[in-house]
Amino acid sequence: MLICKLISRRPKATRIAFNNLPLYVSLFQRKFCKKSDDVEGLENIPVERIRNFSIIAHVDHGKSTLADRLLEHTGAIKAGRDKSNQQVLDKLQVERERGITVKAQTASLLYTYNGETYLLNLIDTPGHVDFSNEVSRSLSACQGVILLVDANDGVQAQTVANFYLAFGNDLVIIPVLNKIDLKNADPERVCKQLHTLFDIEPNTVLKISAKKGIGIDEVLQAVVERLPFPSVDRNAKFRALLFDSSYDKYRGALSLIFVKDGSISVGDNICSVSNKKEYEVRTLAMLRPDEVPVKKLIAGQIGLLGCNMRSSKEALIGDTIHHVDEQVEILPGFQPLRPMVFAGIYPMDQSQHVNLRSAIEKLTLNDSAVTVDVDTSPALGHGWRLGFLGLLHMEVFSQRLQQEHGADAIMTAPSVTYKIKLKPTKQIMKDGSDIIYVNNPAHWPDHVKIEETFEPMVKATLITPDEYLGSIISLCMERRGVQTNATNIDNNRVMLQYDLPLCEIVVDFHDTLKTLSSGYASFDYEDNGYQSSSLVKLQILLNGTPVDELSNIVHITKSQTVGKQMVHRLKDIIPRQMVHIAVQAAIGGKVLARENIKAFRKDVTAKLYGGDVTRRMKLLAQQAAGKKKMRMVANISLPRETFIDVLKK
Repeated sequence: MLICKLISRRPKATRIAFNNLPLYVSLFQRKFCKKSDDVEGLENIPVERIRNFSIIAHVDHGKSTLADRLLEHTGAIKAGRDKSNQQVLDKLQVERERGITVKAQTASLLYTYNGETYLLNLIDTPGHVDFSNEVSRSLSACQGVILLVDANDGVQAQTVANFYLAFGNDLVIIPVLNKIDLKNADPERVCKQLHTLFDIEPNTVLKISAKKGIGIDEVLQAVVERLPFPSVDRNAKFRALLFDSSYDKYRGALSLIFVKDGSISVGDNICSVSNKKEYEVRTLAMLRPDEVPVKKLIAGQIGLLGCNMRSSKEALIGDTIHHVDEQVEILPGFQPLRPMVFAGIYPMDQSQHVNLRSAIEKLTLNDSAVTVDVDTSPALGHGWRLGFLGLLHMEVFSQRLQQEHGADAIMTAPSVTYKIKLKPTKQIMKDGSDIIYVNNPAHWPDHVKIEETFEPMVKATLITPDEYLGSIISLCMERRGVQTNATNIDNNRVMLQYDLPLCEIVVDFHDTLKTLSSGYASFDYEDNGYQSSSLVKLQILLNGTPVDELSNIVHITKSQTVGKQMVHRLKDIIPRQMVHIAVQAAIGGKVLARENIKAFRKDVTAKLYGGDVTRRMKLLAQQAAGKKKMRMVANISLPRETFIDVLKK
């Protein structure tokens, strides 16, 4: 409407010149978009005065609070302690509700040091293990990191994982202790932990309080002094790494890029290495943290690129962008993480299928770690099989679908991907191998065709106070874990490493761990390949008929326990009908557990008011014969809500 009013006020000859939407948008941006004088002339800042860095830490160690103070200290936002200045970079509703960072966010800061202006590109990353993909993507555009550790809680499991992730990428690490103002803070103890685990010298550790703003200037000085400037060439051909993307309903896919070589300007024609499709650069912006339009981005800078990408498949994370008709070497990207948890997602009603598909496509553009495959269920209809990095990742994705896109969906219980080696047959698989991968119990082959089964394993790291050590070891043994290492961090805390089956930890392991340790233990895991295991398909039979939607893949040692739990729950969920229903859990032809759902009974003798007893017996015999016949030919009708109640648990 604002664009239309602007054009309508101009003379007719001028209105005729505005025949395409991009010019309207350009006029709108000049009139209404936020401008900032402090970004003028950024192309004149030498590479030696540019620093690209991330903040990495365990959950709730103060990453977002430190990012807020850095924004305030450099003048990107006004100083204050109101709600508008809290979690500035956490823009998603789910982030503010849960108090966690889900999506890595970028902000360009201008900092004056020794009379010279430095451009500091900050990336605030998530801390939970399920969003480690965001961390690895962010580190691909950085030359250093701030390793933030709580001075009260000390080193946690995700601290260890993030350190080795940065160390493996040859990044410079600045250790920082946060929350030194707390009553129970013990900086000396935490410094010893850092020295024991990572060989970090205590005199290199900065001590700050992000909440009160203590030591923030020392952090900025350390970023300038310790971190190297990006190794780029401004005179070479343009190359940029696309390391993140988001979706805007008016501008399409927006790409966050790190300019490695050369420069890019509005109006340039570019293409990506992956799809070779050409685009015209419509908008360029720097995030401070709001978008500030610029005309040019040069090597060493991080910025937002808009070029009318309309499909989620076009913005490929890790892709190299270059000018049209120029041959460039592909930039080394990052290793994308493999999804570890799978769940089915179906619309509440099949009439909502198109809307849900559109919402999933837009959200997967914003979260490239999610994999999508089409799936069909006889009970729930057409849907998708989505792959996630963990259980929290799945919960957040489902919540964002509803909050950001208004899509109500049914999410089934999580499962993992199993590897199956089939017995040799005359029929050969399409790829010539006898190995298949299954993440849906309905696709599990018949046991007579299986030669060997494998389940995914993880290398788990647990850090706990020693008073909870016995309970945690018992928990890991119950979940079929094998201990590989144990290290004393200090006099009070122990770091344990276990090989655990992934299927044993995806549902309730984290919650049980927190309960046993009163919330003090921390947990992190990474993929550790496949291991041979005795896996079976636990089938649910209703009156002898198997129902694939209710089947499950379990270890043979837990099959009877899981079978009893399933049939007991189904007895309470399945509504009574006119026929008797036998609910059974079976493996192959062996029944492990059974429950009976009694049929409704009609009182056929209610009309009798006297007479011989043989009349009563005759009516009851006719009713019994009719029910027996009905049971032989009847197909049990289960409402859709029954499958939803079972599959969601």
